[in-house]
Amino acid sequence: MHGFANPARFLRLARLLTGPFLIIGIAVAIAAMAWGLLGAPAERLQGDSVRILFVHVPAAWLGMGGWTAIAIASLTELVWRHPLAGIAARAVALPGAFFALLCLVTGSLWGRPAWGTWWVWDGRLTSMLVLFFLYCAYMALADAANRDGESGSRLPAIFGLVGAVNIPIIHYSVLWWNSLHQPPSISVGKSEMAAPFLYGLLAATIGFSLIFGAVVLMRMRAILADAQAEARLRRRAMEAVDV
Repeated sequence: MHGFANPARFLRLARLLTGPFLIIGIAVAIAAMAWGLLGAPAERLQGDSVRILFVHVPAAWLGMGGWTAIAIASLTELVWRHPLAGIAARAVALPGAFFALLCLVTGSLWGRPAWGTWWVWDGRLTSMLVLFFLYCAYMALADAANRDGESGSRLPAIFGLVGAVNIPIIHYSVLWWNSLHQPPSISVGKSEMAAPFLYGLLAATIGFSLIFGAVVLMRMRAILADAQAEARLRRRAMEAVDV
């Protein structure tokens, strides 16, 4: 883990992986979306509305996975003081918030024909909305710490860890409380999905995950570039004062 603490070493790896992640991810995601629209059959009860699962389910997983990554990076920053951990958490926040919002929007579009309503305040939907607000709060807190010159502040990392409490709530909400939302169709070692939906869903998840990873790497490179540019400006300003 500490082998990539050197920014130069990390940037070399990031430049190597960003392009393949993005290109392969876009290609796989487009193929999965095409299959979902044109190849997958209509579901027996939900009809054609079920096709939105090829976007909704990966978005939900990546929304939760993004905050899980923030929590892991925050723990790494607090315990091991890894110099890139905080940068990684900041880089994950925006795409994580995007996928959480995409999950909410597609869930509403799916819920209207399936449930007869755009929104219900049940455990799964409410906790997912809370996750989106947590992302917004984390980005605001991290930006404020960076703007005030407190890039080493522990507050965003602590918030990232505390917010992780919501992840198991989202996951188990359909089991703990009565809900319109269906229970999980995929669990460890078994699946209740028919093969045409399952394989297309897995392909969509892989594609969106690769895109997610590429965006995170690009954002980490941009944050590091900004930090290096700011450091050079400070150094030049100090040199000018000395002269």
